[in-house]
Amino acid sequence: MVGAAQGLSRRIACALCAAACASAATFPGEALAQPMTATGACRDGVPNGMYELRTPDGKLRVAGAFAMARRTGTFLFWTPAGARIAVIPYEEDARSGTVATWYVRDRAATESSHRLEAPHAAGLRHGTSRSWYDSGRPRGEYDYEHGRLVDARGWTEAGVALSASAARAQAERDLRRDDSFLGSLERLVAGHRPRCS
Repeated sequence: MVGAAQGLSRRIACALCAAACASAATFPGEALAQPMTATGACRDGVPNGMYELRTPDGKLRVAGAFAMARRTGTFLFWTPAGARIAVIPYEEDARSGTVATWYVRDRAATESSHRLEAPHAAGLRHGTSRSWYDSGRPRGEYDYEHGRLVDARGWTEAGVALSASAARAQAERDLRRDDSFLGSLERLVAGHRPRCS
């Protein structure tokens, strides 16, 4: 009976951890956020020009621009408390340039440390992506060529180098985590476009 109770406790703990990890992949505080209002310029019935997404109390959450309904230039993202969380550059609606994200402590008004710097070209990772632990210590350096991982170096939070296979596995996990997070930010914009009717 004790073993069954311990097994149940472990399953509950795992479920809670999974829920916490899933919520961490979304825009911080988004589940509790108030409805937001998108403002922006339009041309020929589609978004074209500056774009802002704000909460009802006027807090800026996203700033960027569209060119004939396609994201262009740099989109900046902030938490509900005003901390910068991400910068995503676009060209022709595809990530192009260095994407950067930051760690933000709960309800902090500023970011705490870098999380990711990842160069992109035509929507794919291209060049050396760098990631960090929340402590600021290096986590990984991953070399990509047009979306294909060609080399990986990684470290534990204590600074111990990972084996080549462990670094590659970490790179693949980090890519899934990063794409999920960036996708959540992009869905936020997609769900709040300016009304151009």
